[in-house]
Amino acid sequence: MADVARLAGVSSQTVSRVSTGHPGVVESTRRQVLEAMRQLGYRPNSAARALKRGTFRTIGVILFTLATTGNSRTVEAIAAQAAQEGYAITLIPVAVPTQDGVLGAFTRLGELAVDGIIVIMEVHLLDAANLVLPPGVQVVVVDSDAGDRYPVVDTDQADGARQAVRHLLDLGHRTVWHVTGPAESFSSERRAQAWRNVLEEAGREVPPVQRGDWSAASGYRAGLALAGEPSCTAIFAANDQMALGVLRALHERGRRVPADVSVVGFDDIPDAGSYLPPLTTVHQDFAEVGRRCVHGLLEQIRDERAEPGTVLVPTTLVVRESTARPSGLVG
Repeated sequence: MADVARLAGVSSQTVSRVSTGHPGVVESTRRQVLEAMRQLGYRPNSAARALKRGTFRTIGVILFTLATTGNSRTVEAIAAQAAQEGYAITLIPVAVPTQDGVLGAFTRLGELAVDGIIVIMEVHLLDAANLVLPPGVQVVVVDSDAGDRYPVVDTDQADGARQAVRHLLDLGHRTVWHVTGPAESFSSERRAQAWRNVLEEAGREVPPVQRGDWSAASGYRAGLALAGEPSCTAIFAANDQMALGVLRALHERGRRVPADVSVVGFDDIPDAGSYLPPLTTVHQDFAEVGRRCVHGLLEQIRDERAEPGTVLVPTTLVVRESTARPSGLVG
């Protein structure tokens, strides 16, 4: 740092401010210092800075898969918000969702020196009586029923599903068939339960569910089965990828969407408006989930408080062209 200061003709304190991104540096001076750093091959020592200020400015993220839309977009949102706060993220995937796997991930993150951890827990693991996260760790959990023990952030899965089913019933459909996600998924379970509750409250028949795995291929298989049900005029798919598979299956079987069958998805992925027809779906605000996760974790880091409880981010129904009144009710 002293060498950089001499070459740039500034004080070591100015070099320190530039290296930490401090805003109170004149732009011409900042460029001069950066050029001196480049010429000398100087890189700030993050470990030394961490020791000096007592923080590493790094957030650890533990998750089981990046293959699902929810997980990948949540991680993207967490990374973006962390960067705005001056933090980096360290991602630790857990191949098998077990007690040992989670505790091993915490150990690895401890060795990598992070200030706090966000756990994206899609499967039924934190409900297990034998799973306890390490004490003294600042943590926020995403997509879990563990709000009685840890701070949890999630989208309002149940309300989103209720909006989808009520939309179809309000259009005049007698009932709504459901393509659900994996049995071990919290999101899948919440959406399926809300679907069932709305139908029961409305006094409608509850059809048997078609089980999927979030993939378009599983939605296609479910769609083939539902295409053979003459009474099926409305389908709620638990995510947009499965809805895509359903649309393909209905098209191949000659069932028109929405003239013969209405279809609603969940997630509102960027391509949902480009489906044929454009997909009516439930929008999840993954960016807001990421913001709230990072803000909640930083509050713990700064104040050393970790109040349990669940924060729900609202969902909204986006109506496009894949839903309509049943053909017998038109006009």
